[in-house]
Amino acid sequence: MNATINDLGSLRDALRDFAAARNWQPFHTPKNLAMAMIVEAAELVEHFQWDTPEESLAPSPEKLAAIRDEVADTLIYLVELADTLDIDLIAAARDKIVKNALKYPAP
Repeated sequence: MNATINDLGSLRDALRDFAAARNWQPFHTPKNLAMAMIVEAAELVEHFQWDTPEESLAPSPEKLAAIRDEVADTLIYLVELADTLDIDLIAAARDKIVKNALKYPAP
C-alpha cells in the first residue's frame, strides 16, 4: 500500500493497488460502488440519528472515531466510483460550485 497518500490522486492510486492485490476489480462496477457508498453513508447517518443539532456538533472521542471511519469509507467508495467512470472529482466539484452559484446567487 502506498504509504504517502496526500491528495486525491495518490488516494486513487493506493485504492487501485489495494483492490488489485485482492482481485476486486471485477466487483468494482459503478453500480456496486454506488450501492456500497450509500450503505456507508447510511452507517454515517446512524451516528447522528437521534442527536440534537448541538449533540451532533460535539461527539464524544469514541463516537468521533467511528464517524471518522464512516466518512473514510464513504470517501473511498466515492473515489473508486469516480475512478471507474473517469471522473475528475476536483473538476466535477469546481464545476458544480459554479452551477450552484448561478442557481443560488448570494444576496
